[in-house]
Amino acid sequence: MITPRTASGTLELLPCEQRVFQHMFDVIRRGYERFGFVPIETPVFELKDVLLTKSGGETEKQVYFVQSTGAMQQGHEADLALRFDLTVPLARYVAQHERELAFPFRRYQMQRVYRGERAQRGRFREFYQCDIDVIGKDKLSSAYDAEVPAIIVQIFEELKVGDFTIHFSNRKILRGILSGFGVRDEEKQKLILREIDKLDKIGAGKVCEAMIVLGLSDTAAEDLLRLIAHEGSKDEVLAALNALHVADSMFRQGVDEVTHMVASLRALGVPENRTRLNLSIARGLDYYTGTVYETLIDAHPEFGSVCSGGRYDNLASHYTKSTLPGVGISIGLTRLFDQLNAHNLLPSVPNTVQVLVAQLDPQLSSTYLTLATELRMAGLRVETWLEPAKLDKQIKYADKSDIPVVLLLGGDEQAKGTVVIKNMVAKTQAEAARTELVGKLTDILGA
Repeated sequence: MITPRTASGTLELLPCEQRVFQHMFDVIRRGYERFGFVPIETPVFELKDVLLTKSGGETEKQVYFVQSTGAMQQGHEADLALRFDLTVPLARYVAQHERELAFPFRRYQMQRVYRGERAQRGRFREFYQCDIDVIGKDKLSSAYDAEVPAIIVQIFEELKVGDFTIHFSNRKILRGILSGFGVRDEEKQKLILREIDKLDKIGAGKVCEAMIVLGLSDTAAEDLLRLIAHEGSKDEVLAALNALHVADSMFRQGVDEVTHMVASLRALGVPENRTRLNLSIARGLDYYTGTVYETLIDAHPEFGSVCSGGRYDNLASHYTKSTLPGVGISIGLTRLFDQLNAHNLLPSVPNTVQVLVAQLDPQLSSTYLTLATELRMAGLRVETWLEPAKLDKQIKYADKSDIPVVLLLGGDEQAKGTVVIKNMVAKTQAEAARTELVGKLTDILGA
């Protein structure tokens, strides 16, 4: 006999947990739609040459390749691969359907992705990403850079995850400063930004050493780390940047974009404490060219970023000659759920079933079905017990399933035109006329 078990790096939930996960999924979806984003889905696997066009060696090591048994037996090489994120499929999608889409193209996509991660806590091989991106044609206003965190603030507040902060910066600022310090080679700049992105993991000392090895002078490396460590308000950080004498157009452009973004965040009504201008946020991925975001749960920085993204100059350059700049962000829902669950921080979500119609008399089975139908037509979510069983068994079932109300109807109630309402939460029961039942249940359930 085979022991039933799941593969490592996957998440399988009990119904009580799944409804919380589904609640979070629905809150995110509604939040995206509230801001005018439209849904798309892409196939779970892509053609290998399309999927791996922009990937580096490390990414390719984590890709799951797809091949039929027949193809393997014939010695054919796999030509399909499971998607490892939603960004590359989006690039392919936009390039393929460019003539059919209206720009700016505002899409959300909430699907599973697959990575060959080493099995460990918080790392998954199959997990949900919930992405939004705005894609422009030829150009895209920096105003969208402020709208993205405004969306996330509303979603996270509705999710009730506790206090959180969206940290943001602009890679143009650091690249402009690096140019001012004499490091003008784009590849070296990218390597230095990758080191800065490790600041919270390896510490300032090691980052400083790495930057010196990559071409910064001792003084420049120390000055840059001091600037990055600035923990003042957004206005104070901007004042510090404006006080710098950096003769680089990219630096000036980055500061102007952040200034515009801060003003737009305020116009959008985003609370000041929900965002922070943090120059140490660089994001290790090279395709980010401007604004970058990382979201931290304030009481649990050890979670790492639970929502991140940024601005890119040309999403689909490998698939089309058109210039398609964009900005986007992704919530790693599976990882967020797992972290919140491990720390007992998940929101309380009631059962989707509101009412159980119990069976007291098998001869009234048609009456129970009719009663349940009437309640469903009134907008309630109702389950009917469909086979003879002791009432105690039915009550225990409702209790274990977190069903808040059980309806009891026997021969006496049928004759009087009444129903007994058993409130499982308040531990009370009362008799109500069947004609008044919907109103009574609505009051109890707050429906």
